Amino acid sequence: MQSLTACLLCAAFFGSLGSSFLYGYNLSVVNAPALYIKAFYNKTWIERYGEPISTETVTLLWSVTVSIFSIGGLFGALSATLIIKVLGRKGTLLLNNSFAVIAAVLLSLGEMSRSFEMLIIGRLIMGVDSGIALSALPMYLGEISPKHFRGMIGQFNSILICLGVFTGQVLGMPELLGQESTWIYLFSFLALPAMLQLCVLPFLPESPRYLLMERRDEAGAEKAFQRFLGKKDVSQELEEVHMEARAQDKLHTVSVLQLLKSPAVRWQLITVIITMACYQLCGLNAIWYYTNGILREAGFTESILPYITLSTGAIETLAAIISGLVIERIGRKPLLIFGFFSMAVFFSLLTVFLNFQDRVSWMPYLSYVCILAVIASFCSGPGGIPFILTGELFEQSYRPAAFMIAGTVNWLSNFAVGLLFPFIQETLQSFSFLVFVAVCILGSIYLYVVLPETKNKTFMDISQSFAKINKMPIPSPGQEMELVLSINSDTNGKAQDATKMQTSL
Repeated sequence: MQSLTACLLCAAFFGSLGSSFLYGYNLSVVNAPALYIKAFYNKTWIERYGEPISTETVTLLWSVTVSIFSIGGLFGALSATLIIKVLGRKGTLLLNNSFAVIAAVLLSLGEMSRSFEMLIIGRLIMGVDSGIALSALPMYLGEISPKHFRGMIGQFNSILICLGVFTGQVLGMPELLGQESTWIYLFSFLALPAMLQLCVLPFLPESPRYLLMERRDEAGAEKAFQRFLGKKDVSQELEEVHMEARAQDKLHTVSVLQLLKSPAVRWQLITVIITMACYQLCGLNAIWYYTNGILREAGFTESILPYITLSTGAIETLAAIISGLVIERIGRKPLLIFGFFSMAVFFSLLTVFLNFQDRVSWMPYLSYVCILAVIASFCSGPGGIPFILTGELFEQSYRPAAFMIAGTVNWLSNFAVGLLFPFIQETLQSFSFLVFVAVCILGSIYLYVVLPETKNKTFMDISQSFAKINKMPIPSPGQEMELVLSINSDTNGKAQDATKMQTSL
């Protein structure tokens, strides 16, 4: 088995650094400076209108500042397909850095300009950046990786999301940038990963599958494969892509409507929608509502809460790294099912512990252990594999539309959790986590019944594993041999034509 190359690792790391890292960072970066941002809103309001801002207005502005990130993410996911079609995978990632830089400028200069609108618009643009990134990056990582490393390379997306969350927590500490005089630099930091990606990614190849199947650039695809795989003879990889192209009815990129209508990918689409919905609705985002309250009940003082909270980010990152290291041995399906089922178990225990929290002095510590276990369970599989599956379950022509649908489900579910969980919490109190227990169990059952294992399989193999449930004919060995022979004859014909041209010249 061939080893990982420096080119492939650089593409995975720097591609993720300017993309999923920024998404994770923006999930946590607004928590530390929340009080200072609200004070800035009040100060700006007094300067404009000569009176303090009302409690309702500042709450509304703060809610818009936080939630508009998800709205921007939805816009980004909806626009990603068109940008990817025009610029390719790598080109889209490079263009996306401009959104991050613009957002960093707006967020950094908002206080100086006495404009809270700049902060809100900056968060919106940063959401657009994240929406595009979470579509283009997993597609790029899946297409540049050999099949036996596709899961590991794909998990860079999840690892860098977790690392971004952790970095936001660390930089937001009072000793660093979480102070009234320095909170704007938390947003200035957004430009650094984007600039690093801009410095490195242009020197790395585009997706060879994109070059060959959509740009018809066989020479460029061959060079890209050679650099990513670290070998000269890539004829087998090129032949695999040719076979995939010949097997598809349409070589051009299909639209979302065409994807929704196609019976050949019906259950792949249902699987991605359910998996991506469970990714957001499994309750991890809701955990943050309880963490600080449980820590206070456990007797931790307010001054050390930020340091204890760092443990959640550290556990998240560690679990994602371990998942990336074992995914090619264990597989996608077992990790997903284990992650969702473990979350259901620990959410159930957390519900029990929360109900006994006031009666037993040491019970809050068990609640906090459950929170860490929920986070670790999420990052062991559900935190990154849904994005990998979206790229693996669809062949080339369907993939951009599939990522658009997956991204839309992702951001709408994210927005729904933020909007509905406070009402669920108010109604059900400590029993609110039972809603997520149901989601996790139902998701595990569906994945166990429907999802095939995809590790070490080509994109054609994965599509064929869904053929029976989609009620589509599976190509016979004779038909597959005809495809191979037609590819070889086509390749030989092109070589003979090229030889004749050189002779005539």
